[in-house]
Amino acid sequence: MELSSEFWWFILIGLGAQLVDGALGMAFGLVSSSVMLSMGLPPAQVSASVHTAEVFTTGASGVSHLVAGNVDRRLFVRLAIPGAIGGAIGAYGLTQLPGDVIRPLIYLYLLVLAIVILLRAAGRLVPKGDIKRVPLLGAVAGFLDATGGGGWGPVATSTLLARGGQARTTIGTVNAAEFVVTLTVSATFLLSMGLHHLQIVAGLLIGGMMAAPLAAVLVKRVKERWVLVAVGVLVLAISLYQIGHTVFGLLGR
Repeated sequence: MELSSEFWWFILIGLGAQLVDGALGMAFGLVSSSVMLSMGLPPAQVSASVHTAEVFTTGASGVSHLVAGNVDRRLFVRLAIPGAIGGAIGAYGLTQLPGDVIRPLIYLYLLVLAIVILLRAAGRLVPKGDIKRVPLLGAVAGFLDATGGGGWGPVATSTLLARGGQARTTIGTVNAAEFVVTLTVSATFLLSMGLHHLQIVAGLLIGGMMAAPLAAVLVKRVKERWVLVAVGVLVLAISLYQIGHTVFGLLGR
């Protein structure tokens, strides 16, 4: 395989996206897709490459968080199994739903969660000690990830943090469970479309797997309050941008 000059950019994109995802528990797909789309790559090519690479980067991230002691095994099982089921349902039966209808609802939900998380970081909100309905959360997050082109990390991590989950174990466990969900969704994606654009996948993989151990150590050492602030700001920015993009798109029709 002849390597183009863009290959090194794909490595940097994978490294940066996985640092964000591993440390904050979300946004590998959002970060890498946004950058590659801005480079002028076709959306189908970007989506295929990101989903394939995520199988490996989420595996590396999950193992790194497990070694660092960031994974709650009971929470992992309660998230991963329903998440895989929800992802399979979304991939097999509900992919025909128009994304333009689903995505605005997701980002409105994330906007509310971002405000809740920032209030918690500021000490204005006392979280509940018991996190209920985790299997339902996993199923919904997996479904949204499959049908909406992403969303496992933002939905699962943001909800658990807003409900009082400890930042370190929440982020580590969501990252580990994401491997199971991504593998399930990507298997369907690959069976239907095949493996294309190997150079992009390889670049994202190399960068992502380089960053995974560093991100696992980073989230263990950084104070919980600052992690909450970072997650809240990230989700707030993503949701506001997407809502604004949708509104302006509707006004421009």
